[in-house]
Amino acid sequence: MRPVIMIHGAFCGGWIFDSFRQPFEGAGLTVLTPDLPGHAAGDSRSVVAGKSMSDYAKAVADLCRSCESPPILIGHSMGGLVAQMAAAKAPVGGLILLAPSPGWGIGGSTMEEAVSAMSLYALGPFWLQAIEPDHGLAAAYSLDRFEPGTRRAVTERMVPESGRALWEVLNWWLDPFMTTAVTPTKVPALVLSGENDVIHPPSTVRQAAQKLGAEFRALPGMSHWLPGEPGWQDVAAASLRWMAETVDMEAA
Repeated sequence: MRPVIMIHGAFCGGWIFDSFRQPFEGAGLTVLTPDLPGHAAGDSRSVVAGKSMSDYAKAVADLCRSCESPPILIGHSMGGLVAQMAAAKAPVGGLILLAPSPGWGIGGSTMEEAVSAMSLYALGPFWLQAIEPDHGLAAAYSLDRFEPGTRRAVTERMVPESGRALWEVLNWWLDPFMTTAVTPTKVPALVLSGENDVIHPPSTVRQAAQKLGAEFRALPGMSHWLPGEPGWQDVAAASLRWMAETVDMEAA
């Protein structure tokens, strides 16, 4: 059976999949939930500062090559873009992207996205820094469907993020190296978006799916934190059904 590698987004770690991974393991699949470089608990700010999206993609691609068969990559938010970039560097069996960050050349479709792209400039040369998570923004836009106690537990585990990686994602039009550019995938791909997601709204995620040549679905009532907010079990079930119907899970 192909293994499954789950890739977290900005300011997080592999822990965001602690619950989400369980239905996949219950189906007999081996699940890996690595921390991206600089995101492990206890890592200092200096470890993540300066990390590029290319560094993240290389780490995932190296993990893919270490697997006995090409894995299925499941990426959330920024991790969804990392998954696409890694799939261009190493063999994979399929992609499931949960509210993925759009890659190079895909413009935002809402005012909120434009504000996010410019807000970090208030910090000065943020691309050289490790950026602390903004718990207020996370609570309002990413964890908006969580109960207050659960929301606090999540924000307390968040870690600094690479300003360079954020710049490459949010300000891609200023990046002459086109770091986050992706091409249509040669493997089956499913893209899921929360109907009420403000971080990466369906109108933008749909563009990313079309550019990738992937199947797209908008999930009614869901927001941004698809692997953990109320209703995550349905997201996992839909992913498993799609894998069973679309991907050759036993290919070597």
